[in-house]
Amino acid sequence: MEPASTASWCQNQEFPIRKLTVVFSGAVSALLAAALSFAGDAGQDAVSAHSAPVDLKPYTATYKTTARGLSLTLHRELKLNPDGVYTLTNGGSALIVGFKEEAIFRVEGSRLIPRSYVYQGTGLMSRRREVQFTEGADTVRSLYKDKWYDLPYTDTTLDRMSQQEQMRLLLLNDPTPGEDIVITVADKKRVKKYTLVYVGEETLKTPLGTVDTLHFRRIHDNPERKSDTWIAPAWEFLMVKTVHIEDGKPIEGMITAASIDGVKVGR
Repeated sequence: MEPASTASWCQNQEFPIRKLTVVFSGAVSALLAAALSFAGDAGQDAVSAHSAPVDLKPYTATYKTTARGLSLTLHRELKLNPDGVYTLTNGGSALIVGFKEEAIFRVEGSRLIPRSYVYQGTGLMSRRREVQFTEGADTVRSLYKDKWYDLPYTDTTLDRMSQQEQMRLLLLNDPTPGEDIVITVADKKRVKKYTLVYVGEETLKTPLGTVDTLHFRRIHDNPERKSDTWIAPAWEFLMVKTVHIEDGKPIEGMITAASIDGVKVGR
């Protein structure tokens, strides 16, 4: 492939790579909804009933994703730093385009308290986005297309990545079925609310073996858009599979490797 052709191809792939990011960071908001649904209307009150809350464990996970003929391997990692602060990273690349993102947060009981989120396109995709949280403030600072926005903040507002770890934290402490719920995410120029519903239990075949999962679906205003997520209770509620359909084109992701606290999951 000639250099000019490579550049043209990469520019054409910006949309599917961006959508892959949405699936694993935005559309994957189904994960948090799953957590809150299982925590029930009481949410954190139910978790607080536990005398010794279960902490998040560090993990690594790899996902194979496909979109419009493009295949991309995503690597995710959650680290616990010596100061008790967590760092969650996620990223992938194809040829000379890709992305990486990072969320920093701490945990207080059953509540995740976000500090920052950064998305950085790599190669030909040089876009950068940030969300900065300040404890005690009533606004969130969000960087989008080189402009900062002040967004309204509540103690349940999260970013595109930290929401997923709030899901794991709540489900680990109280995996009790509850109601569907609306969640709040600060992203780009506005605060978004997502409604997620619990579809049911499903057994999936994965590269790591067969596993029982919980299936959740995000409700979109446009009925032609669909976002589904499957998570595995036996694997500490790690995301196993996602499928996002837009304009009739599916974007799929499947777990291919993972370890939790240094121990491999699956076979």
